[in-house]
Amino acid sequence: MQKLFTLFFTLFLSHLSYSQQTVGLFTHDAGQLDGYVLFAPMPSTTTYLIDKCGKSIHTWPSTYLPGLSVYLLEDGSILRTGNTNNPILNYGGSGGVIEKIDWNGNVVWNYTISSSTECQHHDVYPMPNGNILVISWEAFTDDDAIAEGRDPSETNASVWSDKIMELQPVGNNSANMVWEWHAWDHLVQGFDATKNNYAAVEDHPELIDLNFAAQAINPDWLHINAVHYNPQLDQILLTCHNFHELWIIDHSTTTAEAATHSGGNSGKGGDLLYRWGNPAAYNRGNPSNKKLYGPHNAQWINSGFPDENKIMIYNNGLGRPQGNYSSVEIIEPPLQIDNSYSISSGQAYAPTASSWIYTAPVPTDFFSSNISGAQRLENGNTLICEGAKGNFFEVDANDNIVWEYVNPVQLNGPISQGTTVGNNNVFRCTWYATDYAAFAGRNLTPGAPLEINPLAYNCDMVTGISTAEDNAVRLFPNPAHNIIYFKTDIKSYAPTVVVYDLTGQIILEKQLATDQTVLNIEHLASGNYFLRLLKGDEFSIHRFIKQ
Repeated sequence: MQKLFTLFFTLFLSHLSYSQQTVGLFTHDAGQLDGYVLFAPMPSTTTYLIDKCGKSIHTWPSTYLPGLSVYLLEDGSILRTGNTNNPILNYGGSGGVIEKIDWNGNVVWNYTISSSTECQHHDVYPMPNGNILVISWEAFTDDDAIAEGRDPSETNASVWSDKIMELQPVGNNSANMVWEWHAWDHLVQGFDATKNNYAAVEDHPELIDLNFAAQAINPDWLHINAVHYNPQLDQILLTCHNFHELWIIDHSTTTAEAATHSGGNSGKGGDLLYRWGNPAAYNRGNPSNKKLYGPHNAQWINSGFPDENKIMIYNNGLGRPQGNYSSVEIIEPPLQIDNSYSISSGQAYAPTASSWIYTAPVPTDFFSSNISGAQRLENGNTLICEGAKGNFFEVDANDNIVWEYVNPVQLNGPISQGTTVGNNNVFRCTWYATDYAAFAGRNLTPGAPLEINPLAYNCDMVTGISTAEDNAVRLFPNPAHNIIYFKTDIKSYAPTVVVYDLTGQIILEKQLATDQTVLNIEHLASGNYFLRLLKGDEFSIHRFIKQ
């Protein structure tokens, strides 16, 4: 029966002609985690939600191409950035507008940040209080930059720095600015003693060297491409592409304190609390110490998930000395009991190496020079978006690919299966559990695969597999603490109950003596499980939560 269960649990695509397959679902193996995947193809104005079988669940229209991130909120709406084609601040990742689009496709709120001196770009982040963190460029003249200590040979009309804003949405198209942080307030430079901010850069790892990564040909100086918030720490995590670093700043400050070097829980105002990836950026390292290469999507791992509260980063790997290849990495910052980060005098911030790294068996087989992201899932698997190729895949703890999907949406919409894949890049993809609040009461009946003329294949999410009458089986309560009451109307023979964890491992097996029994789950760890009920050659599968 275990082999029979595995057949239902695993999607077999061996009957397909892989020479014809270019997009859609490639792999759906045992151990992948059911749920739904949200993504906004960069050449498309539509946002898609698919199930793990690659079938369409829902779409949201917009009039804008992405600019670039999108999130599914608990009320079923999406928070989506759009590209307004700002004629001045218009480098990679340019956005300019933020929209909230409800489940029915109505724009219920929008807010524009796009002018000759500022423009939203790359990412936003929905906070637990309903506010929104936003990354925005702010432009300074070359005279401004030189006065602050920029090398004049590395300026050309303007320098774009970054600011982080916290917006409180108001009405349909307004917002209150409730908090701001400006990188420009936290500079250091060792170039010109007659200008502002002059000091030894290595003595101030909490400050940002105005001349590091400076290029006259590129006004986009920092290129922060991701923002994430930790409510337990009240800290913000930023991914700084051009410095090849991640940064942490204090959110507990007032806006006034965020412009200084004191205040907030840290007592350091808006100075950097922590940075990692490239010690040369603060003169405490050299190229041999560099760990990150054009990174994206640094984020804290959710509490309760494997490696909780550590930081996961998509390390794009462009310019890596060993060759261009990407990796997904986890680090554990040196967090102290007071939520500060330790650093030794004259040394770089710890750790010296990542605690977990995923690369392909042949490293160069996995590479995206830009965009991209990764997400730790509740069962310990990792969902990865190889953005430049529109390739999504999930790896287990042993680095096995257990789910893989290639985005079929290009400039003119979904392409036909078998068509050569081209412009199908995706900034990120995000997994949501089947019990996520946004799905309550929604019609989640799977539609067809997104691609035109899809190949014929058999796939069902585990929560949808049943070879027995579902209404003959009841589990209650669900979620449960210590006891599940299990009832089945089948009285002719005693069924067997088998409990699996999300990796497919058998946790419990029990023969039922009657048609109604009590299943003790007190010894199980908190989390999601599958219960398989065997009745002769038939079985049904039911998901439950142990609290």
